[in-house]
Amino acid sequence: MKITFKLYATLQHLLPSDAVNNAIEIEVPDDVTLHQVIDRFNVQHKDAHLVLVNGRYYDEEARDQPGILKETDVIAVWPPVAGG
Repeated sequence: MKITFKLYATLQHLLPSDAVNNAIEIEVPDDVTLHQVIDRFNVQHKDAHLVLVNGRYYDEEARDQPGILKETDVIAVWPPVAGG
């Protein structure tokens, strides 16, 4: 199935050069986990602080569950942010 994968802030450099607006469309198996998609782009789990699928947050435990993703879903990943 095809999904869109987005990386933001200090993670965006991990996307391939053909990414547009911090996003790339990719093909993944139906039973892929969020961590497997994140791993595909060499994002360290500690750096994937905020993981959203279509705007819904998934915690660390949920990211290892297969079957969450559906065709055309959008995964967005942000690193931890310092400051305040």
